[in-house]
Amino acid sequence: MEGYATAAQVYSVGLIFARVGAFAMLIPGIGEQSVPPRIRLSLAFLLALVIAPVAVPGNLAVPGTVGAMGGAILKEVLIGLMLGAILRMFLSSLATAGEVVSIQTTLSFAQTANPMQATPSTTLGTFLGLMGIVLIMATDLHHMFLSGLVRSYALFPFSRPLQVGDAATLAIQTVGGSFALGVQLAAPVLVFSLVFNIATGLVGRVMPQFQIFFVSAPLGILLGLSLFALSLGAIGMVWIERYRDLLGFFG
Repeated sequence: MEGYATAAQVYSVGLIFARVGAFAMLIPGIGEQSVPPRIRLSLAFLLALVIAPVAVPGNLAVPGTVGAMGGAILKEVLIGLMLGAILRMFLSSLATAGEVVSIQTTLSFAQTANPMQATPSTTLGTFLGLMGIVLIMATDLHHMFLSGLVRSYALFPFSRPLQVGDAATLAIQTVGGSFALGVQLAAPVLVFSLVFNIATGLVGRVMPQFQIFFVSAPLGILLGLSLFALSLGAIGMVWIERYRDLLGFFG
């Protein structure tokens, strides 16, 4: 091995690969369950070789004990998982919006296998999640993933301890913000459902003999899905701008 790279060089690239590999396992698009792990790890190894000259201008000193080396590798893995998990958590806003729209249109029982999570979810939630991945790739936001990863070595250098408290606070804020955003994205259907249910309730009180359920159920589904389809453009634009702001926070 010494004929190709020194021990310090191998150790430096190994630390970078630990962070990049954990990061690549969770980021949207590349970190999906449908992408084979070998593909993700191969991409992570290639990125580690590319990032190494920028992240580590000089080779790191190899620790003298196995425990110190294992601790350094574990810290890099945790940093990569933290960064990837924050970017993954924001996708839950689209899942929340899909769940809310499904409940309001009585389509919450329509389940579809989610290719991103390998678990069943509502059809509208799966559709919005796939739309979010397409928007990320179409607008080249995945390039900002790599930029944020490179800048992470300035924010979290090898010599700096991991800020667990700050990471937990950022995760909580991201989850709370993504849930609020999901409800906001589903607001048009929420407002329509509220008005429609009040109207059908009034009709049912005025005309007790009228079979209001057989009329309101299909009409509510048709109008709710129509309004959802009309608001898809606004949902995509608002969500991608908020996601761009989150990536700008990383670098």
